[in-house]
Amino acid sequence: MAHQFYFVPYILDNLPAPNTGFDVVQDLAQPRLRLYVTSHGVKTFFVRRRIGGRDKRIIIGNYPEIDIEDARAAAANILDSAATPAAPTRRNKTEFRKLVGLYLVHRVRRSDLSRAKLIRAIDMHLMPLFEKNVRDITPADITDTLDKIDGPAIAARMHELLQSIFNFAIDQGYRADNPMCSVTKRTTTRRTRPLTDAGLRRLLTAIRRTDPTPQRAAFEMLIYGFAPKSKIFSMQWRDLDFNHYMWDTMPLSDRAAVLLRDMPQNGRWVFPGRIGRPLTDPRTAWHAVATAARIPDLTMDDVHKFLMRRLTWASDREEFRHNMNALLDAILE
Repeated sequence: MAHQFYFVPYILDNLPAPNTGFDVVQDLAQPRLRLYVTSHGVKTFFVRRRIGGRDKRIIIGNYPEIDIEDARAAAANILDSAATPAAPTRRNKTEFRKLVGLYLVHRVRRSDLSRAKLIRAIDMHLMPLFEKNVRDITPADITDTLDKIDGPAIAARMHELLQSIFNFAIDQGYRADNPMCSVTKRTTTRRTRPLTDAGLRRLLTAIRRTDPTPQRAAFEMLIYGFAPKSKIFSMQWRDLDFNHYMWDTMPLSDRAAVLLRDMPQNGRWVFPGRIGRPLTDPRTAWHAVATAARIPDLTMDDVHKFLMRRLTWASDREEFRHNMNALLDAILE
C-alpha cells in the first residue's frame, strides 16, 4: 500500500530512494495522484484508472520538471475524461432494416404475440425506409413515409416508434442526431366511448332479438364475461369448470355460467366459427345489433372497457365474482 501524505516540495525533494525497485507514495490532497520513486532517485507522477476493464497507469511526468499543482490538475483532467463515456464509433453503411432488427432484439420486451404484431406493423408501414442507410435518412424521407400511413392513430404510433429507434441508433453509434426532431409530430383526437348503462341495456335487448346462434351467445358473453373479444371468441370447453364457476384462472359471473350451461357442448370451441376454427371477428353482425341499440359507433372492445372501469377488483376469487354479479345486476336490472 502506498504511503500517504500531502505532496509539498520539501518532502518530495527529500524522499529517500529505495535500495532496489521502486516505492509508491500517494497525495492526500488528490488521492488518485501518486508518485514513483526508483532506486536511482527518479520521481514520476502517475494516475491509475481502469480502461476496457483493465487497470492502467497513466504517466503524467517527472518531478520536479512538472510541479505538484500541475500534476494535481493533470490528474483531475484524466479522471474527468474517464467519467465521460467515449463517443461510439460511427458506422457509415448500415441499412435501416438491420437497425430495426437490432432494436427489436435489444430494446423490445414483449410477448411473442405482441412482438409479432409489432413486426407486422413495421413491415407494413416503414418498408420505404428499409433499404436506406441509417445515416442517410432525412426528415423528408420520414415525413413521406408517415404521410402514406392510412389512419392518424397508426401514424402517431409509428412516429413514436421511429423516435425510439433513432435514439437507439444514436446510442449505438449509427447516427449522431435524431432526424425525428425535425418531423412534425402526429396528433390524434381521443375517441369518446359511447356506452352508458342505458346503452348497455339496449344492446343486450338488441342481441336477444337476433336468432339464437353461437354468434349471438358470444355477443352476450361479451357483456357477462368481463374479458376482451379475443379471449371470449377463443373460449374452449376444457377450460370451463361449472362446479367452481371458473373459466381457466378467472371466475365466471352467474349470468355467464347460466348462458354457457344452456349451450350444446359440441367440439372444442365454445363459439365455433368456420372449418373447425373459433369465431373470429363478426363485424357485420355486431354493427347490426349496435345500430339496433342506437349506438352505431360502438365496438366490441368498448363493452369490455366500459365494464372493467366499473368493476371493483378483489384478490379473493369469491369476492371478485360477487363484484361481477353485483355490477351486472346494478346495470341490467
